[in-house]
Amino acid sequence: MASCSISSSFLLGFLVLALIHFNGTNALSSNYYDQTCPMVESTVTSVVKKAMLNDRTVPAALLRMHFHDCFIRGCDGSVLLNSTQMNQAEKDGPPNISLHAFYVIDNAKKYLEAMCPGTVSCADIVALAARDAVHLSGGPTWVVPKGRKDGRVSIASETRQLPAPTFNISQLQQSFSQRGLSMNDLVALSGGHTLGFAHCSSFQNRIHNFATTQDVDPSMHQSFAASLQIMCPLHNKVRNAGANLDSTPTTFDNRYYKLLLEGKSIFTSDQALLTDSTTKNLVTKFAYSRQEFEKAFVESMIKMSSISGGGQEVRLNCRFVN
Repeated sequence: MASCSISSSFLLGFLVLALIHFNGTNALSSNYYDQTCPMVESTVTSVVKKAMLNDRTVPAALLRMHFHDCFIRGCDGSVLLNSTQMNQAEKDGPPNISLHAFYVIDNAKKYLEAMCPGTVSCADIVALAARDAVHLSGGPTWVVPKGRKDGRVSIASETRQLPAPTFNISQLQQSFSQRGLSMNDLVALSGGHTLGFAHCSSFQNRIHNFATTQDVDPSMHQSFAASLQIMCPLHNKVRNAGANLDSTPTTFDNRYYKLLLEGKSIFTSDQALLTDSTTKNLVTKFAYSRQEFEKAFVESMIKMSSISGGGQEVRLNCRFVN
């Protein structure tokens, strides 16, 4: 087990160095499909909008999917691949078990294949869908650089490289810097927690047996912690029990940062942003100015979504290599 972990870390480190050497931003273009598939953006937007009408959790799922894709092998759609008899893929790694809404990407791909066969990569669809998820939830929009290729490798064990909800500030900083992302990017992208829901297992460390002498994380607001304990008792048996990441879980706003300053954040990794002066100042700035948050979020999303992967093809089906 240890040797697998070391091997994965080495490979990821090598990959990250390669990505930094080859700046993925230069390989992408805002008008990449203008001639070959001009309806790509409107098609993806339409599919995302339709899915949201049936399921209000879709935006959070699509944003998280893009993040989890880019943080493993670069933005190459590897998170979409199905496991096979010979290999367990990323989507079946422990941090990704709760990922959903893959059907949204499948539906967009189906329409695009009918219009422009073999042209639009699954990785680009994920990036566009994440942008649309934010904008259709009341957040900002931006021009998505396009031209990613789809990867052919997806390994479940590599998902251990994803930043965990239990990370402290130094672990978060290391995870982001390995991918060429700054402390500013860390705080801005953490604002994605304005959308969505967390299962009890991802924050139980803060509300039960936190320390030898304390059951609850003292940095958490007392009444907020009590409400979480009711939803997530120590021996919780309700599979889908949990809590919203902020009080407006389907609206993209800066409420996450306001609640964080009030001691009402969900994850250890959220609270960690207040343990460093640089990140705390950014949290405060974003809490007081939604405009500043959205500006930083857009810049960091473009930066993250431009992390180049080892993609080699345009998949015809997003769940399988060609």
